[in-house]
Amino acid sequence: MAYLRGLFLARGSLSLASGRTHLEFVVGPEEAQALAERLGDVGLPASWRHRRGRGVVTWKSSDTVGLFLRRIGAGGALLELEARQVSRALRGDLNRVLNAESANLQRAVGAAGRHIAAIGELAGDGRLAVQPYVVRLVAEGRRETPEATLAELAERLGLHRSAVQRALERVERLALHPDEGAGRRPTSTSRRTQSTRRTPSRRALA
Repeated sequence: MAYLRGLFLARGSLSLASGRTHLEFVVGPEEAQALAERLGDVGLPASWRHRRGRGVVTWKSSDTVGLFLRRIGAGGALLELEARQVSRALRGDLNRVLNAESANLQRAVGAAGRHIAAIGELAGDGRLAVQPYVVRLVAEGRRETPEATLAELAERLGLHRSAVQRALERVERLALHPDEGAGRRPTSTSRRTQSTRRTPSRRALA
């Protein structure tokens, strides 16, 4: 390790630019392979090549570089490497969260736009007025708060989220299929009247 520490100070360089880790030794062309093999013997496998007449032994793995810095006692460089790794990981996590939120927002905006258009169509031709109470309640709530999520709309209306989702799906389906559910369902009174007309009375049978 003392040999490698001296070699690194004399012939080595460490780059942490652009979020990438790169440590290399620039040695004589006849030394590169032997150095790479020696590093492999101590658990630090490296790649090597010739560049412009010089031998170059390289690490690009941040884990291997960190282990090497720890072994040779380069605490300052190791702390800088770990700080950059943590910062890069945090940026990656933040970007993933922001991308997911952006995608969810786009989907929510698109769905709300479809809901508003479908509700307007049903209200315009009178079909909304003959829908069940929950469907009309959800439609009115969606028109008043188009930016609300399904969960927020359900909480505002005092309904289950599944009920809100089913109501809005029904609204969209009716808008796509104008003939579905266009007529009013017969009331209980009208059904009793139809049943009375179809069933002969006992006196008639007698």
